[in-house]
Amino acid sequence: MIPNAEVEYKEALLEVTLLRRQPEMIKIDVGRQLILQVAIWFSLFHFTLCSLRAQEALPSWREGASKKAIIDFVERVTTAGSADFVPPEQRIAVFDNDGTLWSEQPMYVQMAFALDRVKILAEKKPELLDNKMFKAIVTHDREALKQISERDVLELVMETHANMSTAEFDQIVKDWITTAKHPVYKKPYTECVYVPMLELLEYLRAKQFKTFIVSGGGIDFMRPWVETVYGVPPEQVIGSGVKLRYELRGTEPVIMRLPEIDFIDDKSGKPVGIQRHIGRRPILAFGNSDGDYEMLQYTTSGAKTALGVLIHHTDSKREVAYDRESHFGKLNRGLDDAATNGWVVVDMQQDWEQVFSFQR
Repeated sequence: MIPNAEVEYKEALLEVTLLRRQPEMIKIDVGRQLILQVAIWFSLFHFTLCSLRAQEALPSWREGASKKAIIDFVERVTTAGSADFVPPEQRIAVFDNDGTLWSEQPMYVQMAFALDRVKILAEKKPELLDNKMFKAIVTHDREALKQISERDVLELVMETHANMSTAEFDQIVKDWITTAKHPVYKKPYTECVYVPMLELLEYLRAKQFKTFIVSGGGIDFMRPWVETVYGVPPEQVIGSGVKLRYELRGTEPVIMRLPEIDFIDDKSGKPVGIQRHIGRRPILAFGNSDGDYEMLQYTTSGAKTALGVLIHHTDSKREVAYDRESHFGKLNRGLDDAATNGWVVVDMQQDWEQVFSFQR
């Protein structure tokens, strides 16, 4: 937009200058000169407006290489006549959720939800405490919890997330998310979202991008609240899920959640989920961990112009600094290969003016 306005301005200015150098032409066509003067002022206004809009984009992002790379890419693919122009229907941007859009430390939010569910279920089904993991959760046995395996976690999810209808699960999630608070910040989890990423979502949608969440978290755990928090409708959420079954409760049709894993939307599963749900290769992908590596790889290896971005958690004061050795959101392979793959690595401490809305 800005380059085009500048060209219009220069062409108009050149024509008026030539007219002023030839008085006889001015006498013949004063109307033409007036039109050109108006064109100059319009072009100047257009150029200034576009410049201001560019400056206003992503206000919580500090000026630097990361912000510039993102804005430059978006302007290239959305400017008609650009060699990199991408039609609106092909402007797909995908975002990981945990650690990319909101906090994932000291544990994934959905895990906190599952732990709270265990405590509630144990009151109704005391026999659950025969399971060492469930007992450790209820009694806050940290040493025992350290011994939890991936199999134990799957069992935890099955016990707390299944054997109910999708409508029942949806309401349980809504009730929990409106009251649960982050253990460190003491704020609702829905406030522990990254302000710069909210701005980015809005900026992209204003540029006619369709924004999708592609997360290893549960698809039905995210759908009840993502539209309110991120402005992303539930049909634009891709995530892990359990198997579902249609059945009748009396005369009422319901979709039941079964205690069986259907799909894991993590690592190589993310490109598969994108193909299943979207059917188009994204041109923008944002992640923060090695679980997002294949999603960025799939996005940026396409034939068309594309960009991959990693959010690097470097801010120990406003959030948590972690990467290679973290139990949640480990970023190792991504850091090693980012430069080779041409991915932008956002330094949270250096690139973000603000992290959370409750921090000033």
